[in-house]
Amino acid sequence: MNFPKRRDTGELEIAATFSNAMPTGVAVSNSGRIFINFPKWGDDVVASVVELKDNNMEEPYPNEQMNTYNSSQPKETFLSVQALFADYLDRLWVLDTGAPFFDAPNREAAKLVSIDLKTNKILTSYTFPKDVLLDTTYLNDMRFDWERGNTGTAYITDSSVTGPGAIIILDLESGESRRVLDGVRSTAVDETIIPKVEGIPLQNKDEDGTISKFHVAVDGIELSPDKKTLYFCSLVGRYLYSIETDLLFLDFTDEQLESKVKTVVEKGSSDGLIMASDGTLYAGDYENNSIVAIDRNGVMETVVQNDLVMWPDSMSIGMDGYLYVTANQVHRQPGFNGGFDMRERSYLLLKIKINKVPSN
Repeated sequence: MNFPKRRDTGELEIAATFSNAMPTGVAVSNSGRIFINFPKWGDDVVASVVELKDNNMEEPYPNEQMNTYNSSQPKETFLSVQALFADYLDRLWVLDTGAPFFDAPNREAAKLVSIDLKTNKILTSYTFPKDVLLDTTYLNDMRFDWERGNTGTAYITDSSVTGPGAIIILDLESGESRRVLDGVRSTAVDETIIPKVEGIPLQNKDEDGTISKFHVAVDGIELSPDKKTLYFCSLVGRYLYSIETDLLFLDFTDEQLESKVKTVVEKGSSDGLIMASDGTLYAGDYENNSIVAIDRNGVMETVVQNDLVMWPDSMSIGMDGYLYVTANQVHRQPGFNGGFDMRERSYLLLKIKINKVPSN
């Protein structure tokens, strides 16, 4: 298959390469440590979470034991990790879907784990009840408000491929969680579009040639620096949405909350989101091999467009002023190409100088 070339704009660097399993999440700590995760989507995943060391060496993090799934210890070992986040208190947060191959999640293995980066020890691990973690749930990404509640609140996207999308709200003190904006339009797949990547419609294509629509609900998520606004977007959808976070803690139905959701901008089809401390929101545009920046007024500009930005997935901003993004060729997987693996190793961790620091 011949893929058309894109025009190149902006400057970017290759920070690391990956020759085996495809990465999704990236997190850069305040001290510059870089962490990567690999979900179990069909590749041979040796370690779910790694820290990048010198010479691109991947060291299982926090240790090999945690990265060797043990069905008798589902809460103590990683099964299939989707996302990472490093906070200002020097903790790494790990979101384990518990759902290899997008299957129904293992309720004991699906969890949010925090690790102390100073000691490399597990601090806390949260699981979810069955009315929050549905059989269709796919835990995708997370952000945190450290001032809401006694020890903070997590916002997590359920980017289901077969069921309703939703935002999961988790109180970090009590461990109690609930679903909001459950099954509403803004967290759902946009059924009116078929994304195109490298000029080719993004659809499920089985080995026998059967074609079906690609469905992934709300995926990217981010909070404004003052934590008063929650931003989110569906993977199959081109709009950025927002809602005042205070509204999510009032006695509203999902439909009433949906009426409060604002459409910010048509930004293109995105996977992950990340925000700098000045309120600039960065989003990938996987249809156009690009990264865009959206300012506080919703004005958008292209930061970089390059063939190397082949499915920009997760992003993290380092204290070094660089935006880090994984580029993993999701659209070239066998499930989209009649059983043929069109991916070309290596997968990439890219970095772009933006001269901004993270909003944490």
